[in-house]
Order: sequence, then C-alpha cells, then structure tokens
Amino acid sequence: MAALGAPLRTLRALLRELRLAAGRSYRDSPAYRHVLAAFRAHRVTSEKLCRAQQELHFQAATYLCLLRSVREHEALHREYHGRGERSPQEVAGLVGFRLPQQPGGKG
Repeated sequence: MAALGAPLRTLRALLRELRLAAGRSYRDSPAYRHVLAAFRAHRVTSEKLCRAQQELHFQAATYLCLLRSVREHEALHREYHGRGERSPQEVAGLVGFRLPQQPGGKG
C-alpha cells in the first residue's frame, strides 16, 4: 500500500464506500457509527497525543481497500459471469453468424 494520505480523506472515502454498500440507510448502520466513533476517539488534540492514530489510519485505509475491492469484484462478476446455457441461434448471433435455414421452413 502506498502512502496513507490525510486521515480526513480516508474517512470520507470510507464513508462513501459504506454508502455505496448499504444504500440510503448507511447512517443507521453499526459500521458507520463505529467508524465515526473511532476517528473521533483517535484524533489528535492539543491536550493529548494519540499514539494509535497511525494504526487507526492504516486499519481504515485497509478496510477502505477491502470495501472498494469487493464492490469492483461484484461489478466485474455481474458483467462477465456466465448466464447459463444458450441456444445455438443465440451463440451464433453473439459471434456474428446466422444458422442456415433448414429445408421445409423449420428453421
């Protein structure tokens, strides 16, 4: 994994992936609440130094990578997954051929 970037950028990207995964009700999900609570608990303030901030940021970036990869995998699977048996006419049409007509007008 390359450089982590800004924690706020990672948080926004993570929440975007959660929204894409859960739909409109993503703010009601436990994952949304957990991510926000974790980022709030591990932010650096003037009163304390958070030693686990880089660890949290790395875990968030890893989870973001997982969510993004799962979403892209599902999109590829939907696009290229086989749709079962096809008729010979349909297969011929896919490659640009026509089947010959059978004698007697049956085809």
